[in-house]
Amino acid sequence: MIQRNSLTTAFLLSCSILTTQPVVACQKHHDGHHASGAIEVENAWSRPTPPGTPMGVGYLTITNHGAEDVLLVAAESSRAGHVSIHETSMHEGMMRMQPLTAGLAVPSGSTVELKPGSYHLMLEQLKKPLMAGETIPVQLDFEGAEDVTVELVVQSLDAKVMEHSHHSEMEH
Repeated sequence: MIQRNSLTTAFLLSCSILTTQPVVACQKHHDGHHASGAIEVENAWSRPTPPGTPMGVGYLTITNHGAEDVLLVAAESSRAGHVSIHETSMHEGMMRMQPLTAGLAVPSGSTVELKPGSYHLMLEQLKKPLMAGETIPVQLDFEGAEDVTVELVVQSLDAKVMEHSHHSEMEH
């Protein structure tokens, strides 16, 4: 254990020496944080899907530590035929979900949360159901920043209230 901690310390020290943004420039942290350059992603999670369900969701928090605004323009996963960025909103008393075709802005110095009832990733054309406990790799593609690869942790249905369950009732 002491040797592992020494190696971790040496790795983090190397990252801080090689960049002006210590630790944030390292790819994946032991506590589930993912970072690349000025972009940090944490709390990446999803929900299990029943067999035959072609879509799943992805939630996460993106923090832009940089001096410039960035744009999340796309995402992809080996587990889905297509991944899109969506927003859920209320419109004339009805929940509505629509793709963000121009991307999702992450202003400089800000944090944007993808969460139930708001922004989220739609994992479409799933190749197999998402199972509680597994991790789903997703690459986030940014304009103005390096891409970041994250792992969505598929949480059990009783882990949090899932507001996305009314997806079939939403207007597209």
